[in-house]
Amino acid sequence: MVELLLVGASGLAREVLSVIRAAGAVDTVGMLDDSPQLWGTRLAGVPVLGSLATVAEHPDAQLVLCVGQGTARARIVERLADSGVTALRFARVVHRSVEVPDSCRIGPGSIVLAGTVLTADVIIGSHVVIMPHVTLTHGNRIDSFATLCAGVTLGGDVRVEAGAYLGMNSAVRQRVRIGAGAVIGMGAAVLHAVPAHETWLGVPAHRHENGPQT
Repeated sequence: MVELLLVGASGLAREVLSVIRAAGAVDTVGMLDDSPQLWGTRLAGVPVLGSLATVAEHPDAQLVLCVGQGTARARIVERLADSGVTALRFARVVHRSVEVPDSCRIGPGSIVLAGTVLTADVIIGSHVVIMPHVTLTHGNRIDSFATLCAGVTLGGDVRVEAGAYLGMNSAVRQRVRIGAGAVIGMGAAVLHAVPAHETWLGVPAHRHENGPQT
């Protein structure tokens, strides 16, 4: 059995636990979280062992980052790298309902939940979170630390750059690029390229001046 540590005692951790328990091939030894009030408690029956520094006590365990915000996941990866944790330590979590064609790739540490569809030539980077019932079509590229919420649909050859966040049931037209750190609101229909770190809302989607509303 593979030992696994979940980083972040969160709702996403509960969803990941559901996936790995159904697969039955992983021994979840605990969770790590920097919130002291959680230490010694349990989430979905799994103990919260301590802070991120506790990873040193489990040198053979694999890790999954169950933190919703892509920028937070990136910071955690940097901290773990400083402690000698390499990309080889990060496990992929893919729900058993998800078919991954031979032409598709999923990077280390990424999470792909139930009902997601990958058609052909889809490339998913590292530490990407893909929530249930996302549709990824031919040529999609999802860069590291991006987050695609439930029901997102991407047309062919869409590029989602690092750390971008796509809200529930948003859709992106084919060959459109979503810039790094951009935020797409719930239900938005994106027809044009979105620059990095901008927030776009609506149907059709347009730039929103007052910050994220996802």
